[in-house]
Amino acid sequence: MIIQHAIDLLKTEAEGILRLADRIDEAFTDAVELIFTSRGRLIVSGIGKPGIVGRKIVATLNSTGTPSLFLHPIEAMHGDLGIVGKDDIFLALSNSGETELNDLVPTIKEIGCKVIALTGNTASTLADLSDLVIDVGVEKEGCPLGLAPMASTTALLAMGDALAAVLIEKREFKSSDFKRFHPGGALGQQLSNKVKDIMLTGESVPRVLDDVSMETAIEEINRFSLGVTLVTNKTDALVGLISDGDLRRCIARKEPIHSLSVTDVMTQNPLSATPETPAYDALYTMEEHEITVLPILDESGRVKGLLHLHDILGKGAFKFNSQ
Repeated sequence: MIIQHAIDLLKTEAEGILRLADRIDEAFTDAVELIFTSRGRLIVSGIGKPGIVGRKIVATLNSTGTPSLFLHPIEAMHGDLGIVGKDDIFLALSNSGETELNDLVPTIKEIGCKVIALTGNTASTLADLSDLVIDVGVEKEGCPLGLAPMASTTALLAMGDALAAVLIEKREFKSSDFKRFHPGGALGQQLSNKVKDIMLTGESVPRVLDDVSMETAIEEINRFSLGVTLVTNKTDALVGLISDGDLRRCIARKEPIHSLSVTDVMTQNPLSATPETPAYDALYTMEEHEITVLPILDESGRVKGLLHLHDILGKGAFKFNSQ
């Protein structure tokens, strides 16, 4: 009985995927072209189980040459929407097509993004809101109660893999490219370290006191070529951080930088880590917030070092903005 239940589940999911092949149409082709020619990223979003599937799709696409990012619909409505740009493509995942995701899509379209829906309900609100609709519906779920999404999430995942596979071909992505995104042992070894094992310390850390001129701060940024300087008080406690980004924003606002104090320009309360933070946690923070440096502080907020993305991934691996 146990074995038969397992066999029945696998057959149900396999049949669901096979039926997708009969429904691949021009919408799929148009979606691939839209993603391939986009000057932005693919923003993938879904809630509940489809959201979990979305994260896997993002991981597959990123590792095969399609810049992607997962955006949770609820978090998007509470500030994270700022990561979406008009050149991005939005991929919405929902079997029913009737979830909180529908509250987000109109705003996404106002930004200027094209919306692609992977949904099992082509007559849904999500389908109506989207520019392209790819049908991923299944006849029945594998769950014996018909409640837990099983076959439907498998179908979503398979269609995501189909998109990734076709994009690999269009990008002429090679095995050497794949290796470049998967440095394997070297990266694995780095990520197993604590931050204290790889951070910059002592005289290698750019820093200025909070009462110096902006000219001095800019000189410190240039001296270390890390695109940043920490700002501390006389007890070496971190009070802020000045990055290339802060300087660009001042210039954009036409502010007279040299007449400003460092406290006028700096970013207050920047993200930070401790010496005992695992390197993989620090890397996650940097990637999540698209920054290149983390001040390393002790429990009292005093500066112990500085971690740069290059120290984890190797120079030239990624290009993000400073804080």
